[in-house]
Amino acid sequence: MGYTLMHEHIYLDLSKVKNSDDCLLNSFELMVEEFKQLKTLGVERIVDVTNIGMGRNIPYVEQVQLQSGIEIVSATGCYKAPFLPDWFYQQTIEQIAQRFIDEIERGIENNGRKAHIIGEVGSGFEGINPDEHRLLQAAAIAAIETGKFVTTHTSLGRFGEEQLDLFVQMGLNSDRVIIGHTDLAGDRDYLFRLLDRGAYVEFDTIGKLNYQPDELRADLFSQAIKCGYQSQLLLSLDITRKSHLRANGGIGYAYLFEQFIPLLFERGVTEADIEIILQHNPNRILQ
Repeated sequence: MGYTLMHEHIYLDLSKVKNSDDCLLNSFELMVEEFKQLKTLGVERIVDVTNIGMGRNIPYVEQVQLQSGIEIVSATGCYKAPFLPDWFYQQTIEQIAQRFIDEIERGIENNGRKAHIIGEVGSGFEGINPDEHRLLQAAAIAAIETGKFVTTHTSLGRFGEEQLDLFVQMGLNSDRVIIGHTDLAGDRDYLFRLLDRGAYVEFDTIGKLNYQPDELRADLFSQAIKCGYQSQLLLSLDITRKSHLRANGGIGYAYLFEQFIPLLFERGVTEADIEIILQHNPNRILQ
């Protein structure tokens, strides 16, 4: 198995809540072409963290996989408020968890494709609200029951420690949790606190320069590597809009390899480090 991008979206529809057609990611041909290029760069697998309430489209995903030759791993779970499906508010934590478990053990939407990760499940800008609290509890129950990892969304990188606290209180070991969007915090101390607790940390908004300069991302990521945390680090781009695709003027998926990884090399990161982060760590998580 070659490289794996651990936090992407294949078909995503957040357009109604965000009131923007750009948030309907449905550019089939453009995505297939970019994925074919990724194969030439060593990528063989992509984790699609689009789940219930995010416009997940399994037949579409399977066609992208077929046409591009890239293996796509599907996820279960719900995103965060205000994207939670209507049924969420009527069910107990245990019932919500069972939905996630069923998608792992039986398959998604009677399709036969099984989920292999729980996420992205997340929280908002002001903290973990009561609905998101129930969501994360359900994700923890499903993870404990199935042995699958949980991958999270943190708004602007915030409240990853609080997410981890909740999971641990539920009995889920921190080394079964991936804290997403950590690069958006731009905070070295916060990053190292998460790593010291044993969680996986994901820098997955590479190239989104309106949030953070990539030089800062590269500084923090390379410092974590130099301190020996390679086995807890993950990389991805989180392409979520049509405008993010290269043909539409965006950075495109190859940006990670063409622009960001060279910044890491300039800071002393080695090819062996990249292999651990993009190959060995995903293999361990998805086994």
